[in-house]
Amino acid sequence: QVQMVEAGGGSVQAGGSLRLSCAASGRTFSTYDLGWFRQAPGKEREFVAAIVWSDGSTFYTDNVKGRFIISRDNAKNTVYLQMNSLKPEDTAVYYCNYGRFASSDFTLYPERAYWGPGTQVTVSS
Repeated sequence: QVQMVEAGGGSVQAGGSLRLSCAASGRTFSTYDLGWFRQAPGKEREFVAAIVWSDGSTFYTDNVKGRFIISRDNAKNTVYLQMNSLKPEDTAVYYCNYGRFASSDFTLYPERAYWGPGTQVTVSS
C-alpha cells in the first residue's frame, strides 16, 4: 500500500521559515510528479506547488511564488517544501501527493484518491 507521510509543520511567527518533508513508501515515485496542497479552516484544499519528474520543473500558486521552494530527492523517495517569509494566511494543514501536473489547469491531479493526515502549519502575526 502506498503511504506518504508529511512532517515538519509547527507554529512560527510571521516572517519565519519551516521545511516540510513527505516520505513516500510502497512504490517508486521517480517517474511521477509530486506536489503539495494545503487546506485552511473552512476552505477547500488548494494546490500549492509541484515538481515535474521529467525535467525538475517547478510550479507554484501565485500566493507562495518567491517564498516557497519545492524539491525532491528520488533516492529517498521524498519531496520537500521550504517555506520562507511565512504569513498568517499560510496557516493550513499541508498535504503531499503524487500524480500528473496539468499545466492547462495549473494543478497536480493525484494518482491516488485519498490523502494522508497532513502536517499543521500555524503562522501567527
